[in-house]
Amino acid sequence: MHAATLKDDAHPTLTLMAHHTPLAMVIIDPLSDRLIDANTAACQLLLIHEQPLTTPFSHRLSASLPLWVSFTDEVLTTGQGWSDDLVLLDSVRQPRHVEVYGKRLHDSSKLLLTVIDRNKAEQRRAKAELSRQHRQGEVGWQRVEQVFERIEKQNQLILSAAGEGIYGLDAEGKTTFVNPAAERILGWSTEDMVGHDAHLMFHHTHADGSHFPVQQCPIHASFSDGQVHHVDDEVFWHKNGEAIPVEYTSTPIFEMGRLVGAVVLFRDIRERKRAEQQLRDALEEVESLKRRLELENQYLQEEIKAEVNHRNIVGNSPAVAKLIQQIAMVAPTGANVLISGESGTGKELIARAIHAGSGRSDRPLIRVNCAAIPRDLFESEFFGHVKGAFTGAMQDRPGRFELAHGGTLFLDEVGEIPLELQSKLLRVLQDQQFERVGDNRTREVDVRVIAATNRELKEMIDAGQFREDLYFRLNVFPIDSVPLRKRIEDVPLLARYFLHRACLKFNKPGVRIPPAQLDVLTRYPWPGNIRELENVIERQVIVTQDQRLSFDDLLLVEPLSRHTAFNETSHDSSELPDHLLTEQALCHQQRCNALKALKAANGKVSGAGGAAELLGMKPTTLTSRLRKWGIDPRQYRRRQRKSTSANDTLN
Repeated sequence: MHAATLKDDAHPTLTLMAHHTPLAMVIIDPLSDRLIDANTAACQLLLIHEQPLTTPFSHRLSASLPLWVSFTDEVLTTGQGWSDDLVLLDSVRQPRHVEVYGKRLHDSSKLLLTVIDRNKAEQRRAKAELSRQHRQGEVGWQRVEQVFERIEKQNQLILSAAGEGIYGLDAEGKTTFVNPAAERILGWSTEDMVGHDAHLMFHHTHADGSHFPVQQCPIHASFSDGQVHHVDDEVFWHKNGEAIPVEYTSTPIFEMGRLVGAVVLFRDIRERKRAEQQLRDALEEVESLKRRLELENQYLQEEIKAEVNHRNIVGNSPAVAKLIQQIAMVAPTGANVLISGESGTGKELIARAIHAGSGRSDRPLIRVNCAAIPRDLFESEFFGHVKGAFTGAMQDRPGRFELAHGGTLFLDEVGEIPLELQSKLLRVLQDQQFERVGDNRTREVDVRVIAATNRELKEMIDAGQFREDLYFRLNVFPIDSVPLRKRIEDVPLLARYFLHRACLKFNKPGVRIPPAQLDVLTRYPWPGNIRELENVIERQVIVTQDQRLSFDDLLLVEPLSRHTAFNETSHDSSELPDHLLTEQALCHQQRCNALKALKAANGKVSGAGGAAELLGMKPTTLTSRLRKWGIDPRQYRRRQRKSTSANDTLN
C-alpha cells in the first residue's frame, strides 16, 4: 500500500510539498488518540503500511505517554510546542528517539507534527562537522585512520590483559571475538569459536545435565529486550566436557539505534565455589559441635542438679562393703558392667561411682532410660540421625553413643531395648562403630557401657526376648544391687543422711529422729527400697510440727487376707481392724494394698485378673494412684520358667 499524503484540496502545492519533503510529518488528534494522516517520510520512519490506523496512537508511545500528554496539552493551549524527550515505537516495536515540532491546525483539536529521528540527525551533523574540518585542513583522513588504529590497538591490549573472559556475539548468537582469558577458561581457541553459535558450543546444558533451551538463555534475551542481564550461578562447558561454574554479565550492543549483538563478560568461580563449600562444611561442623556441646552441657547440668546421694554410697553393712570393693576393682579397667537389682536400690548411684573412679571421669556419663524411649525412636536416640532421615528430622542430631564418646554410657532398664535393635547395639559394643539413621558414613566411638536392669535377663533369653550374645557382652562384670531389706542395718545411717538433706532442702533445721523411731524404721521391710526411705523421710520433715519425726504409721499395716487386701469395697465391720487409722496411715495402707495387688497380678493393672479387678476399682483410678505414688507396674512383672517336672510330661 502506498503511503498517504497530507490532504488539503485547497492548497495542492502544499500537499505536494508535504508528500516530497524529507521531513516526517503527521496529523494527530490527541483527544480521540488517532493518527489522522502521515506523509511518505513519516510512513518510512514509523513503518506505517496502511491508513487510517485502527490502533490508538498512544500504543506507539511506550514509556513516553506522560511526556506526550504534557506536550500535546502545551500545543493545544499555546498553539505550538517542541520536545526532544519523546520515544516513538515503529510497527515492529523498535524505539525511535525523536525531536518533535507541533502546531495546532486552525481552531480544531488536530495537531500537525514534524518528527525528526534524533540518531540520524546527530549522524548527519557529525558527518557535516567532519567534512568541514577536513575541508579546513584541521584533520586529515590519514590522521583519522591513525586515531582509529590506535583506539583499536588499545582495545586489543585491554581485552588481552583482562582476567575475565570476554566474547562478543552478533544478533544471531554467533561469536564475533574472543579474548585470551575466555580461551584459557573454556579450552576453545578463537578459531574454534568465531563464527559459531556460542550457546550450542558451551552453554547448551544446565549444571544438572538437563537441556538449556536457547529461548531461556539470559544472554540471548539481551538481543530482544535490550537489557543488561547478570547471572550469579550458571555453568559454561569446557571443551573437555567439564562443567565450569561461572557468573556473567550480558550487555546489548546498539548500532544506529538497532540491537546488533551483545558482549558477555564472565568469571570462573570454581575457587569461590570451593571456598563456599569449605565454609559450609566448616559451619556445619561448628554447628554439629555446638549441638553436641549443648547436649553434653544439658547432661552435665542434670548431673549438677542431681541429688547428693548420687555421688556417695551410704552404709557400713557387709553388703555395702562388698559393693564398694567391687566398684574399686572394676572402675579403672574400662570393662562393661551389668548392674542387677530391684527398683530403688541405687543402680544409677553405682554406675556413677564406677564412672567417677575410671579414667573417663573427665568426660560425661550419659544416661539413657531405655524404658522411656518410644519404640520407633530407639535407633535415632542411640545413634543419631541426619537431616531428612525421617519426618521431623529438621537437622543433623548426634545420638547418645556419639555424646558419650570418650566417656561412659549408662543404659538404665536395658531389658526394655527392642529385640530388633539389640543386634545394632551388639555391633557397637564389639566394633565401636555405628551409622546415624539415614547416613551411610561409619563413625567410630570410644564408649564404656554400664547397663542396669530390674528384670531377669536370663529368663528373657529363654523366652526369646533378649539376645544371649548381647547379655554376655554386657555382663563382663556383674554387680548385684542389694535391696534395703537385706542390709537393714544401714537404715539408721541412711535415715540420718536423708534427714540432713531434707532439712537443708526444705529449710527446716533442728528436726531429729528419736531412737525409738529409728527402731521403727528398721522393722519396716521397705518394698520400695532406698527411694521409698528417702521419700518417707522427706514427707515426715514436711508435715512435722514438733521437730521430731514419727514413723509409727509404717507398722500399722498388718498382713491381710487375700479377700480383705484386694476388696476395698467390703463394708463388713468384722473385717476392719479394732483401732482407728489416721488419714496418713490409711493412705499408706492403700499403697501397700495396691503393691500386693500388683504382685498378685504379675504387674497387670487392667483387664481380667488385673490389680484393678482384684481391688474392685476402676483401672483409671488405680493408674492415677500409682502415678501419684511413683510406682511403675512393670517392676512387679515376673517371668515363669518352663517346668520340666515329670508331671508336665504325663498325659
